[in-house]
Amino acid sequence: MSFELVLRVIGGIVAALGVSEFAGLLFANPEPNVPVDALRFSLASLGFAVGFAITPYATTVPFNWFRDRVLHASGGDFLAGALGLGGGLVCGALVHGPLAGLPGGLGIWLPAIASGLLGYLGVIAAVEHKHAVLTVLGGTREVVRGHELSAGERVLVDTSAIIDGRIAGVAETGFLFCTLVVPRFVLTELQQVADSSSAERRIRGRRGLDVLDELQKHSLAPVEIVDLDVDDTADVDSKLVRLARANEWALLTNDFNLNKVAALQGIRVLNLNELANKLKPTYLNGDVLRIKIVERGNQAGQGVGYLPEGTMVVVEGADQLVGQEADVIVTRSLQNLMGRMIFARPKARQDAAS
Repeated sequence: MSFELVLRVIGGIVAALGVSEFAGLLFANPEPNVPVDALRFSLASLGFAVGFAITPYATTVPFNWFRDRVLHASGGDFLAGALGLGGGLVCGALVHGPLAGLPGGLGIWLPAIASGLLGYLGVIAAVEHKHAVLTVLGGTREVVRGHELSAGERVLVDTSAIIDGRIAGVAETGFLFCTLVVPRFVLTELQQVADSSSAERRIRGRRGLDVLDELQKHSLAPVEIVDLDVDDTADVDSKLVRLARANEWALLTNDFNLNKVAALQGIRVLNLNELANKLKPTYLNGDVLRIKIVERGNQAGQGVGYLPEGTMVVVEGADQLVGQEADVIVTRSLQNLMGRMIFARPKARQDAAS
């Protein structure tokens, strides 16, 4: 017998006893022809059925929700939850007097039940609207693992940025001063990719789910999975653009086309590929690099090699050096959205010419 079934039976019994006692008070002075026992039994049976059906939604479901929120809660969550709990208990104290005046066991149990329920609802309401609560109270900053983060800066995270994986390392270093918002439909898309019939897509989807789990556990920037959605479109990119516009949020993505579409609509876009390109070492004309020429270039006489971080180096007059390592001198470099390209010539040839 499962724990949930036992809990349902206990909830049904408690509900049946409560309804039976209420029926006894209701029919304290019955008419002679009223079948009081049959009515009490019928109402108690109905109470048992209702209690059996709703017990998990009043016990295990909110408990599991509360446990998950506590495990992944930020400092702002705890502060808002404490304020909501205090407000709920104050409301419980206000209704304690009228409920305590009820006859029988109702006057004993209902005040405690009402206080617990109102406290629980206060926590839920405050946490779900924590940014508004903290703003009203003047708390526009929230503390996460000893670091202050702006509660107002929120960034939508696209599926491509999660699958890429680098966001986890960046968030763990503390360079992101914002709240990372992952809509539920992005999580659904990740799950669909992980369940794909294609082996390559399955690997990418599972990697994305692992990265999201790592973000929730180790990110210094708060991570929120929200139920925001756009009803009249099924396209994930369109939903992200519309949510970003409606809430004036930035968008974190590695998708080139989504980057362009969002930028054209005035949305601030954060692109990890662009960040990585900006962080690559800068080489000036005359700098000497040692690379391996791995293939011929598109133009006659060119050889192509790559730096450790992936930057392409086109070497003039190096078509005969394919498969060899050589010292090359930088002549110029180009930067575009796709990355950086360096042009160079063999150092040995320049030394010979000198």
